[in-house]
Amino acid sequence: MTSSSRTLNLANGNEQLVPDERTPLLKKESARFDDAVPCVAEIDAEAGRVLVDKSLPEEESKNIAGVISILLIGVFIANADTSLVLATSGTISSEFNDLENAGWLITSYTLAMCATQSLYGKLSDIYGRKITILASYVFFAVGCAICGLGQSIQQVVLGRVLAGVGGAGIHCLVSIVIADLVPLRDVAVWRSYANIAATTGRSLGGPIGGYLTDEIGWRWSFLGQCPPTILALALVAWKLKIPSLAIASTQSALSKLQRVDFLGAIFLSVSIVCGLLVLDLGGQRMPWTDPKILLLLGSSVMALNIFVLIEAVWAKEPIFPLRLLLNRDVITSYVNLAFQTGAQGAMMLLVPMYFQVSAHASLTNAGAHLMPSVIGNAFGGLLAGYVVKSAIRTGRYKLIAIIGAIASTTSYTLMILRWHGHTSFLESMYIIPGGFGNGIALSAMFVVLTAGIEHCEMAIGSSGLYLSSSVGMVAGISIASALLQGTLRNQLRISLEGIDGMQDIINRSLSDIEYVRSLEGRLGKLVTEAYVRCLGYTHGVSLFGSVVALVAALCIKERKL
Repeated sequence: MTSSSRTLNLANGNEQLVPDERTPLLKKESARFDDAVPCVAEIDAEAGRVLVDKSLPEEESKNIAGVISILLIGVFIANADTSLVLATSGTISSEFNDLENAGWLITSYTLAMCATQSLYGKLSDIYGRKITILASYVFFAVGCAICGLGQSIQQVVLGRVLAGVGGAGIHCLVSIVIADLVPLRDVAVWRSYANIAATTGRSLGGPIGGYLTDEIGWRWSFLGQCPPTILALALVAWKLKIPSLAIASTQSALSKLQRVDFLGAIFLSVSIVCGLLVLDLGGQRMPWTDPKILLLLGSSVMALNIFVLIEAVWAKEPIFPLRLLLNRDVITSYVNLAFQTGAQGAMMLLVPMYFQVSAHASLTNAGAHLMPSVIGNAFGGLLAGYVVKSAIRTGRYKLIAIIGAIASTTSYTLMILRWHGHTSFLESMYIIPGGFGNGIALSAMFVVLTAGIEHCEMAIGSSGLYLSSSVGMVAGISIASALLQGTLRNQLRISLEGIDGMQDIINRSLSDIEYVRSLEGRLGKLVTEAYVRCLGYTHGVSLFGSVVALVAALCIKERKL
């Protein structure tokens, strides 16, 4: 810290700071946090950034641990929900005799999450972290209740949309709160704990959902999420003390509402949703040249252009300031995490299918093959956290990001080279480096972002980071699925040429894994070999994503934390 730096007690409450997106941070000598856990920060007059003091009293550390532990309950539930629906979507849609629309149970949640994720950062700045977190829990609980009580597939999809709105806030606000509460050197460590809660939820959600569906019905897999969500909501309302700038205390409800850039948010959401629908529908459910696909693509591009115009010219407080995209730290963190998450998502979607087809594994056994990746993910997050913490004085956190990308690249390369249908136990462990690399990215990229932007932009920047992760996940899964469907149809046509009932076999092989597992003899061998070859192509999607993430990691500019 230079001689131009000044120490500021953020808990003194003597003055108020009412900033907008253009307010210089140093206008006031002090700033107040409402409901704050006492902390000391420094203002660096040269850098123009608020830095949390590097020393925290032991008692305060315990308070922070309690605060974040409450939020991790929500992170666990929201992530368990995702894998739970993956395990039960076929059963749910079959009950309503609408199996062809089973994918919307997953897509609707993801689209709603992507469409609203960018809003949470700004809303939490305006209304405060606590009330925004409470709102996200309410949306999630109501959405789960509607799913559990739904009497048609459309009602269940509506519930998934509301749950997705809540899930967006649950995912991103915990990281924003971590950045508010803890010193920058500890951010990656605490993010790794959030990552463990998330990966544990994703690991347990599927088995729990399958068990509840088998024993008492799929509705209870949704209704069963309501009590713990309500408990988490009550704990947040009762115990949570989160620091937030006192920009709202002197403003009326109308003034707060006027500060929200709804127009920008709407066009950004339209652009994201239409773009993701193009990836989700194109090549799988519709030809790429279908007029509906072209209309969605055109709408996405047009909405994006209008959003840029609104943010650059009209919006007083942009929902996402475009100047952030000129920041090298923002771009590298967004690109790295988006492509790492997309690569991991594509792999995790298709690995269970590979073992179901190649080894005739049951769904439970095939899903268990993802556990090494989950373990690697948790270990990578923890390692990144402690490496960044030890690098507090040197600012040497670029290397760990590069190692993470190299680990992922190695994983997907080995899968392409060695997974050819007779995968041994040791070879099945090739997915560990992929999970390890993704775990590093989830923790390290948050630190890269935090180190490169001003504190007043932290919430908006974090929302953008989570949005990039969500978009990357959807894009990775959609592209890998489209590639599998497109190449598999051609491979099956070539392999089964001359066999009676070829077209019926192809159609059933594309839509029903259980049918593929039931095939025996020469026919079973031909279909299995075609599947294995095409699944190998999809690992190329993951490899491409990890290579792009590596390039982004190499472009990181290190800063002293």
